[in-house]
Amino acid sequence: MNKPDDESAPARGRVLVIDNYDSFVYNLVQYLGQLGGSAAGQLGGSAAGQPGGLDVTVWRNDDPALTDENGEITQESLRQAVDGFDAVLLSPGPGTPQRAGATIPMVQLAASDGIPLLGVCLGHQAIGAAFGATVDRAPELLHGKTSQVIHDDDGVLAGLPDPFTATRYHSLTVLPETIPDELVVTGRTDSGIVMAMRHRELPIHGVQFHPESVLTQGGHRMLANWLAVAGIDVDAGLVDALESEMAAALG
Repeated sequence: MNKPDDESAPARGRVLVIDNYDSFVYNLVQYLGQLGGSAAGQLGGSAAGQPGGLDVTVWRNDDPALTDENGEITQESLRQAVDGFDAVLLSPGPGTPQRAGATIPMVQLAASDGIPLLGVCLGHQAIGAAFGATVDRAPELLHGKTSQVIHDDDGVLAGLPDPFTATRYHSLTVLPETIPDELVVTGRTDSGIVMAMRHRELPIHGVQFHPESVLTQGGHRMLANWLAVAGIDVDAGLVDALESEMAAALG
């Protein structure tokens, strides 16, 4: 895994984003690209795909790059596909995790091979499903609504206000009473809806809300925390600057 030579250097690494046919995926890619810059460079400029920056590749969940010669998604085809990447992000998307192509199999590969992985919304639900939790209808349907998330200042949520505001777009949820011991709930609403979780030992994290939404507090910091889990260090000054820029834009 690649690390910057000093604190002001751009983050270096390769991230694979699995697109679950979602309209928000390139907002996540934009955030990652911004985090691949440097506080000493152009604030907000995407470094994705540029030498010395964070290289972000996007494949849909049924992309031929993820399949074998028979067009099947297997653990070996996914293992070959992720070779050379430092981390994998599973995007939001419509439908259920079971109908999201390579999404659940990618969680299973991450668990067996220790690959750093972040699941967002549908990707978060796929983590729960892959480890045996039940994904079912949420008590309330939320589309573009915000909630306060209470958390334990751990994993991708480290350094965020407690509670913080998160934007939610989901009708399904991971039922907390079905979550196995190897997964730890790290964030929830005051009504008990699971908003974030992580694996106890593996670098696997999930968030039910959308960190890339402008109404979510600390979205850049969450992604920077996750990149650090993957061994990709982000300039702390850049994270602070991006967060300040977002706060100023919202007034």
